[in-house]
Formats: sequence, structure tokens, C-alpha cells
Amino acid sequence: MYCTKCGIQLKEDDNYCSRCGTPARPDVSRVVIRTKLSRPMDQKKIAGVCAGFARYMDVDVTLMRILWLAVALCTGVGFIAYLVAWMLMPKDYPAPVAQPVPRT
Repeated sequence: MYCTKCGIQLKEDDNYCSRCGTPARPDVSRVVIRTKLSRPMDQKKIAGVCAGFARYMDVDVTLMRILWLAVALCTGVGFIAYLVAWMLMPKDYPAPVAQPVPRT
């Protein structure tokens, strides 16, 4: 069996190509690589906790905010969990964008 993308020979029990990561069989899906759990400072409304969890779980940030508010209002645990997450999650600042130097 050969990789359909890079052409190297694969073993019969390989699920992925060792060189390029392409699935060897159609029934195997790609592995999802998660980002680290952090508070994105460019997407925050209050502290960025909901935005961080939404990015980590790959869901819409509005849905995460609604779910977090529902848990907070129904159980009261959400408020304490939000404060704990605010203190423990590291901040994630966006990478600075290089500005072109104006010519004079």
C-alpha cells in the first residue's frame, strides 16, 4: 500500500502516512489538534474566559457565553468557575502585525 499524496510505501496496519500525515484508508479521519487553553485578549468581552473555552472546544463563542450564563444562573457554580478560570487561564495576546514603513 502506498500513500496517495507523497507516494511512500506504508505498512498494512498504518492508519496515517508517517511523512505527510494523510489518512491511509478512507474510514480513518484526521486527528484534531487542539489549541492550548488560554484567554484571547483580542476576543474578550469581560475577561476572555468564554472565548478561550470556545476556541479550545471549537464551538461558537456566542453559544459558549449563553451556556456559561445558563449554568451560572441555574446553579450558581458558573460564577465561581468563571472567577477561578479568570485567575488560572493564561492571557493570550495577538501577534503584533508589522506595519510598513512610510517612504519620505
